[in-house]
Amino acid sequence: MDAEKIGAVISEGNTFLGLELGSTRIKAVLIGPDHVPLASGSHDWENRLEGGYWTYRLEDVWAGIQDAYARLVEQVAEKYGVELTRIGAMGFSAMMHGYLAFDRENNLLVPFRTWRNTTTGPAAQELTELFGFNIPQRWSIAHLYQAILNGEEHVNKIAFLTTLAGYVHWKLTGEKVVGVGEASGMFPIASDGCRFDEAMAEKFNRLLEQRGYSFRLADILPAVLSAGEHAGVLTEEGARLLDPSGKLCAGVPLCPPEGDADTGMVATNSVAPRTGNVSAGTSVFAMIVLERPLSKVYPEIDMVTTPDGKPVAMVHCNTCTSDLDAWVRLFSELLEAAGASVSKPALYDLFYENALKGAPDCGGLVSFNYYSGEPVTGLDEGRPLFLRRPDAQLGFANFARAQLYATMATLKIGMDLLFDQEKVQLELLLGHGGLFKTPVVGQKLMAGALKVPVAVMETAGEGGPWGMALLAAYMKNRAEGQSLDSYLSDKVFAAAKTRIEQPDEADTAGFAAFIRDYKNSIPVEKAAVEALR
Repeated sequence: MDAEKIGAVISEGNTFLGLELGSTRIKAVLIGPDHVPLASGSHDWENRLEGGYWTYRLEDVWAGIQDAYARLVEQVAEKYGVELTRIGAMGFSAMMHGYLAFDRENNLLVPFRTWRNTTTGPAAQELTELFGFNIPQRWSIAHLYQAILNGEEHVNKIAFLTTLAGYVHWKLTGEKVVGVGEASGMFPIASDGCRFDEAMAEKFNRLLEQRGYSFRLADILPAVLSAGEHAGVLTEEGARLLDPSGKLCAGVPLCPPEGDADTGMVATNSVAPRTGNVSAGTSVFAMIVLERPLSKVYPEIDMVTTPDGKPVAMVHCNTCTSDLDAWVRLFSELLEAAGASVSKPALYDLFYENALKGAPDCGGLVSFNYYSGEPVTGLDEGRPLFLRRPDAQLGFANFARAQLYATMATLKIGMDLLFDQEKVQLELLLGHGGLFKTPVVGQKLMAGALKVPVAVMETAGEGGPWGMALLAAYMKNRAEGQSLDSYLSDKVFAAAKTRIEQPDEADTAGFAAFIRDYKNSIPVEKAAVEALR
């Protein structure tokens, strides 16, 4: 369509908006009836370490949402010459898990505790044993029970417990709901995939009784909805929160809010059994849709769901590219000091492309990128660490490759449990996120590390916000009884172009040598945590 026709589509409100609050960026994407992005807007932000917890302030949430939306509106006006006042449907997503607790007057009881916190170890371990189901430290229920174990006064006042996506949706619509994929990061989901597990909830209620609390879990958790269900409409108050200019019309239908893991599944068409995707940015996680339940509980693997309730094995690692980004900034400062000027995108491409020139085993270099704890390797805290033997081959290419290997090393440890012990079958892993922005490099190295083909779609750069917009379109446009898998395959990805990298034997052998040194060095990382307090 030309700009004039697209402008008419936008003016008629035949569009869908997805907005996602990621760890370092809030991004809004507007798509048309053909699911192609029309405009976008973004806002950069960072978490804060306050009072011993990683957090974001709620005023920053709304300032970021409003800025991202305003930038999208500006782009619409610049590209198509129309004002965005009507939207066909919308949805909001955010980083999964975490803890947002409110009292009966809707006051936030403690600052938002994000997925990045690894402060709930005792609670997660006790609940895992109680339920016979892995409860990761990031999950909302682990945060709640740890607050109970800590004797925190605010627990008695909790009237509503939700996630960041659930909070934003609530403020925009008045509805206390979350999508089932997001819900599966709060509390275990029943085997039918459409509600919280009642037997486990009753076990938790008995814990509450024993400790003298009068509320029950069902009193404070949001309702669970599946993809395609109607989740409320944008209220007048919500429209002003999103668009303070007053131009956006209220009454827009909203789909269930989801977590970024689920929007990643949608954006890569990875919602059917034997499909999987890996999101690699600030954190890295792989989502594998299962054909059957796992044979036992693994502390390294989360059991969550697709947006329509299918079981998913999730390997989640807290840190991916943060330390690599820090090294690139350091090299940028060196170049500036030398009087050279290299743009940020060009510098990243240079770093990644040189990694391919490094020895397959990085020449004996080892790097830990841990900015926070990593439950997969048993650490409650992290310290970025680079180490080598005196005779290791220290050079830029080997160093760059070691930094890229570090982004996927902990993921490899978790994925091996699925492939080697559970014999999970995976035909293709779809990659998206910052690690895959430079063509070929990230996916080639990951294919070698995981020993599975890694693909990147042309649409991978759109990421979670686009996936959220697709969920909004699915709610509005799906045929009666049409599954999410069918809608995505037939309506969205039928002609999608994909670049696939097969595992390379040299890369696989090299990464195997790297990961041996990496595993052997985990005690060194633990010692670094103890030494650098």
